[in-house]
Amino acid sequence: MNICIFSIGTQGDVRPFVALGLGLQAKGHRVCIATGKSCEALVRDSGLDYAPLTADFLEVMARDPEVLQRGLNPLALLKTARRELKAMSADWPEQAMSAARGASLLMGNGMVAALASALAERFDIPMVETHLQPVSPCPDIPPMMLPPPQRPRPGVINQGLYHACRVLTWQMMAPAYAAVREQLKLPPLPWYGPFYRRKLPHRVLYGFSPSLIPPSPHWPENVKVAGNWFLDEGERWQPPLALSEFLAAGPKPVYVGFGSMLGGDAQRLSDIWRQALRNTGQRGIFATGWGGLTAVDDAQIFCLSAAPHDWLFPRVAAAVHHGGAGTTAAAAKAGVPSVVMPFFGDQPFWAWRLASLGAAPAAVTRKTLSVDSATEALRYALTASCQDKAAELGQRIRAEDGVDEAIAQLQRWQLLPGMPDFQLAGSAA
Repeated sequence: MNICIFSIGTQGDVRPFVALGLGLQAKGHRVCIATGKSCEALVRDSGLDYAPLTADFLEVMARDPEVLQRGLNPLALLKTARRELKAMSADWPEQAMSAARGASLLMGNGMVAALASALAERFDIPMVETHLQPVSPCPDIPPMMLPPPQRPRPGVINQGLYHACRVLTWQMMAPAYAAVREQLKLPPLPWYGPFYRRKLPHRVLYGFSPSLIPPSPHWPENVKVAGNWFLDEGERWQPPLALSEFLAAGPKPVYVGFGSMLGGDAQRLSDIWRQALRNTGQRGIFATGWGGLTAVDDAQIFCLSAAPHDWLFPRVAAAVHHGGAGTTAAAAKAGVPSVVMPFFGDQPFWAWRLASLGAAPAAVTRKTLSVDSATEALRYALTASCQDKAAELGQRIRAEDGVDEAIAQLQRWQLLPGMPDFQLAGSAA
């Protein structure tokens, strides 16, 4: 059967769905991933079908680097995202219908879950909402959209905050989806969004490890946690000879890299983390490819543009990173401690969770980062206790198979077997 998956964002937001798509493809299904142009090569090189979706967040960050400075302010981030999503969405109805032509199942992640849902409503196609972080209201898991609490909140307050965040999130997306639904000839949604009074069966499938976030017992039966969807590339990747020689020449180094997080303080961050490595007597690897760090001239630090996390992380002593869902999961799977310096979004949530599990120190704050705070965080990550907790977490995650479990859950929902192909009409009419 044909399956179309919608996901936008950086490569970290799309890579898990490439992994899931490859798992589905191995079961005989044809998979198309609709995403931004910056992820086209990733999708095509993996052997999956690609469909364009106007959504280039790297361009947004490059055009407005201050978006990351505002990123830990939820209201500021919502305002920026509201503007950018409205501009991006002008082409979505036509693009989405083209991507989903012939699909028997739609899957939509994050901000484009509502796009997949609108298509499902318009053309009567089964749909599954997917997320890489928890967003379903419950009393026991703090909302990832808000700064983590210093101590557990009362359950009723925690659950109420989820509902408030849902409404705020919808207000961010509402201008984009008002136009989308109008073009698809669907009725407008109420001010509180699509979260209540749903007309179609609503299923939510989470692509994070239950070892990182155990499923809430308060979630309904239609909400399931499958496990991480890892796109493993290490077996096919050939490291540069210089990197192999550096790794062999001494103790395991500390990885420092901030993924696709761009900003205007790359030199400052490089200088601080370089000195923190010196203070702790550690060798380092700097990942500079996206511009979050600058290259340094230091015999104890190897600089590279990028390397597959599943290859590199088992070879390091700790990983300093931004706390993106993908990087967090990769470090956890490798069984190495993290030091998390969040930039925006869900990153403070993952920093909090790793610290709660004992696999990381408390998050370091980017704005007030100093040599002393970076050094202290590194020292904590290198303690035997933190190393042991990280190793235990890695052992549990490596025993999981999130892709297989996701496919099994789709089968239990009776969405994969015996589904007749559905042909979309040639236009929105």
